[in-house]
Amino acid sequence: MTKAFRTTGAVMLVVGLGLLFGMTQTSAQSDNGQSEIQRGLSIAPVPLTITDNKRGLVGLGSYYVNGVSDCTGCHSGATGHLGGGNPFGPVFSRNLTPNAAGFPAGLTLDQFRQVIQHGTDFKNLPPPGSNTLIVMPWPSYSIATDKWIEAVYEYLKAIPCIEGGPGNTLPRC
Repeated sequence: MTKAFRTTGAVMLVVGLGLLFGMTQTSAQSDNGQSEIQRGLSIAPVPLTITDNKRGLVGLGSYYVNGVSDCTGCHSGATGHLGGGNPFGPVFSRNLTPNAAGFPAGLTLDQFRQVIQHGTDFKNLPPPGSNTLIVMPWPSYSIATDKWIEAVYEYLKAIPCIEGGPGNTLPRC
């Protein structure tokens, strides 16, 4: 190997590392030093009730729900934040807020996992004969990690209850 080739390779390595570290610095600066947890807590559109020392999971869940996963696009509307009721043909988005027992959408964590990963409809609402959610993008969420699911669930436990929604008996809060 010639000396010129080694020198050129070393220069390319230094330039490449400089670009890599420059991109990392730019990325960190664009986040304003916030973690996903901090960002999630700062974008939560409703007051949160955080219990059981789960602030980190609630913040991360808010980041997923209100940011990158856009759950609010279907589940929020005239009823309020994640109150459901938006029509999609013959079906309506579900109320994801916690019920009086504190269960998001009235579901345990295991049931919530089945909804997210398999589209299981525990309320058996229309259309008749289907026990699978037909609009919920559960096939995309079927690969969700346990941490993602738990974070979303903990966030939903922390938001205020909203009355009503498809398949819910009143009072639910």
